[in-house]
Amino acid sequence: MSQARQIDHAVAALRRGGVIAYPTEAVWGLGCDPDNDAAVTKLLRLKRRDPAKGVILVAGRIEQFAAWLEGLPVELQAPLAASWPGPNTWLVPDNGRSHALVHGEHDRVALRVSAHPLVATLCEAFGGPIVSTSANVASEPPAMSAEEVRSIFGDGLDAIVEGELGGLERPSTIRDLVSGRVLRD
Repeated sequence: MSQARQIDHAVAALRRGGVIAYPTEAVWGLGCDPDNDAAVTKLLRLKRRDPAKGVILVAGRIEQFAAWLEGLPVELQAPLAASWPGPNTWLVPDNGRSHALVHGEHDRVALRVSAHPLVATLCEAFGGPIVSTSANVASEPPAMSAEEVRSIFGDGLDAIVEGELGGLERPSTIRDLVSGRVLRD
């Protein structure tokens, strides 16, 4: 199946509340519609991830995060614009836009604009951000190929978009936007 058809299939799965897998900058990721609590719950169950931890949202361009950034002071928006697209995840104060399963027990939501062309294309085709979390069972190493994704999750996924990783050696840096503190380097 061509990559364009795989993306169409993945977007249809996202819209039905499915969970998909796709390559990111450094590891394979799992994604779903961040506005569909049943889909996020399914993803968390597949990963055996504690819902209190929350998940990252990824977009293809900063404008796709407009609703999440609404009300954010202009001076706090500058670091986002300067670091995106790229491997920088920012913890942004939640303005009430995020579902509880997305932000978990936190008062911040994790946002990243990906520089990976396939991720950007996927978000464009979907029409907005998607959940992006490493394709692994909690505390296990992340999948580094489509074959590993299939081995880990079997038929638990609704679509897999084949492609190459983006060439980075480790997942994105995570920083708190307000304090500047680095949580993952």
